[in-house]
Amino acid sequence: MTSSYTPLTRSQIAAIAAIDIPDGSYVNLGIGMPTLIADYIPVNRDILLHSEQGLLGLGPKAAPGEEDEDVLNASKEMVTLVKGASIFNHADSFLIVRGGHLQLACLGAYQVGANGDLANWTTGASDDIPGVGGAMDLAAGARNIWVLMEHNQKDGTPRVVRKCSYPITAARCVDRIYTNLAVLLVTPKGLVVQRMVPGLDREVLQGLTEAPLVWIDNCGDYAVGAASYPLGSDLTARLI
Repeated sequence: MTSSYTPLTRSQIAAIAAIDIPDGSYVNLGIGMPTLIADYIPVNRDILLHSEQGLLGLGPKAAPGEEDEDVLNASKEMVTLVKGASIFNHADSFLIVRGGHLQLACLGAYQVGANGDLANWTTGASDDIPGVGGAMDLAAGARNIWVLMEHNQKDGTPRVVRKCSYPITAARCVDRIYTNLAVLLVTPKGLVVQRMVPGLDREVLQGLTEAPLVWIDNCGDYAVGAASYPLGSDLTARLI
């Protein structure tokens, strides 16, 4: 079967995830693709972005000539602060994380298992440099975990797998997976395909995914400007 579709870019993935974040949320943005979300939060939204080194109220990347090397995101990029932002020490930042005060953490990953296991701190290879950071605390402390990642590795190997082959960061913690092809929900019935990029066939998506997928009768379009699905809407669709 021929399937004609265009995978989303990293910026498009981040823009869609940003729109899905509901007002009133305190959100941690992890290293890599998730930090792009800050560039796409609408100015009229009541969302505070957290960075574990001790910032609450992160804004988008700094414009040329306005950079401040003391205001960095998790990817060590110079960003801005929104009105009312707070700066505090590292210990207090982790009190926010461990105290359950974050509605959401958006993290990158090497792999996600069908049961929601997260692997994002090392591949276990002898030449890999582990990067624990705050991911283990975030996976345990945030109320919801969204993963943003490419659907497959560069060689085509699936990242959405039956069982993680890399060392896991935390077990059964992931709620949503945003890839360049689809949005998947981790549910007791399996990985539910909530949205797909236009033109992508079910058979093709399943062929690119190691874990079995579950389909719903009103699977939405996965594109910038399409309908958003904020927290609380994950289980409204009927499984088929």
